[in-house]
Amino acid sequence: MAETKLLMTEEQMDQVFLEMARKVAANGEDVALIGIRSRGVPLAHWLAKHVETLTKRTPKLGALDINLYRDDLSEVGEHPVIKETDIPFKVEGTGIILVDDVLYTGRTIRAAMDAIVDFGRPKYVRLAVLVDRGWRELPIQADYTGKKIETTADEVVKVMVKELDGKNEVVLKKDFSKRF
Repeated sequence: MAETKLLMTEEQMDQVFLEMARKVAANGEDVALIGIRSRGVPLAHWLAKHVETLTKRTPKLGALDINLYRDDLSEVGEHPVIKETDIPFKVEGTGIILVDDVLYTGRTIRAAMDAIVDFGRPKYVRLAVLVDRGWRELPIQADYTGKKIETTADEVVKVMVKELDGKNEVVLKKDFSKRF
């Protein structure tokens, strides 16, 4: 049995990305946004639209698959699905903002940083996440956070995007079956 609570509507998500874009634009330098597959990619595009509106400059965009860099690759399955990494610009010396949906243990971000370095040494790497749910296992924090929430071990934050799920919203699911 699961209980679901709405955390963010599409309008609230858009407001969050506008606020993040203001902070990115305030930096005053050109940046590249790299979305972590799967949901980080459309979220990076959403953030990029707001950055472009504010700065009148189109940010470089990329997509990163981190499956081969995961520290739990053997647990993912015998044949993990590897998706395309598309970084159509030089990483060396570029300011990178990684974009992901939910920051949880920090392991996805660690894997993403390992993957990025294989493309060159960026000027810096920053992190933008829609939701920070706590429970960090690694010393990783987001530079741009849409919403911080406290969760329990039996809760899951699910970010839905139109491109993959048919709608834009964020929900919190509590699975009571995991308690026993």
